Amino acid sequence: MPELWGKSYSRADLLRRLGRLDQLAGIRLATLGDARERGIRVLEVQTGRLAFDILVDRAFDIGRCDLGGIPVAWVSPGGPMGPWYAEQTEWGWLRTFGGGLVATCGLDHAQGPGEDTLPHAYAVELATNHFGLHGRVGNIPARLAGYGSRWDGDRCTFWAEGEVAQMAAFGERLVLRRRIEADLGGAAIRIHDEVENVGLVPWTQMQLYHCNVGWPIVDEGAELLIPATAVREIHDDPPGDYRRIGPPVPAGFERVYEHDLAAGPDGIVPVAVVNRRRGLGFAQRFRRDQLPIHNLWRMLAEGFNVLGLEPATNRDSGRWEARARGELRTLAPGEVRRYDLELEVLVGDTALDGLAAEVAAALG
Repeated sequence: MPELWGKSYSRADLLRRLGRLDQLAGIRLATLGDARERGIRVLEVQTGRLAFDILVDRAFDIGRCDLGGIPVAWVSPGGPMGPWYAEQTEWGWLRTFGGGLVATCGLDHAQGPGEDTLPHAYAVELATNHFGLHGRVGNIPARLAGYGSRWDGDRCTFWAEGEVAQMAAFGERLVLRRRIEADLGGAAIRIHDEVENVGLVPWTQMQLYHCNVGWPIVDEGAELLIPATAVREIHDDPPGDYRRIGPPVPAGFERVYEHDLAAGPDGIVPVAVVNRRRGLGFAQRFRRDQLPIHNLWRMLAEGFNVLGLEPATNRDSGRWEARARGELRTLAPGEVRRYDLELEVLVGDTALDGLAAEVAAALG
């Protein structure tokens, strides 16, 4: 039953008070019309509490997100950019990276750029392939399969489905099918992904969810909560008290921390950034058997001020070390790999206390 402004409403009681549900909440398709973002289709979702954009033409990722006007997602200096302007170079991903709540990385490569051999090549010239930062999927438009709302008793769910095909004539044939859900009156987003190898030869598969949280959650007094059993600082600096957040730093540098994870009895890993001073928190929950590694991108320089919470299939060192360690996964023809991710915004001490207890319980 939806809860709105501290009161629960049945479906009948709620609809008695509205001309149509769109007066309160809904999902609609629009197209952005100017500058770098021109031409991007977006699904604008409003739950009555949480508002967010699904970027149909950017891998069905999630861009802007706010809770009652309070921004949750970080937006990069350039903002969203149409994938038709993408630069397929080593670091070209940074040119079109608009930030947003979710930027998907993959499907056959995530992390830093370089060259690697392919699992199968139809041409001798393609036996070695170049992989740019975080792969190609984020710059591929989706086919919009459908969207709408569904009542189940007194529960109303807004949903959207899209299909992203990462294809090459002499290369991979991988398809990402994504379903996004959010409940009326809710402050959580559920993502269910299925990645299928629709080709006739095996192919590698890597996935990373670049979830970007900004001000005012990321501000002085914020803290990372994570059930980590080990941590590695990728830039070879001592981690120190990296989980605590201070004010923006003039001319600061990025840092990346890689975590091994503990999970609760149900296999779920909770990770969060909370700001007690603001009474706000952001949580992500995922399955450790699907996403066994978690990276923290910590970029607190002035003009950025962002934390990237990044559950992933592989370590930050990428596909090269993954192969050496026997951790580079391969999808057989017709094989499907599934990923589930929940994102939630929390408000108030009681909710933040519950979140901290959830993370502590995962550590046992």
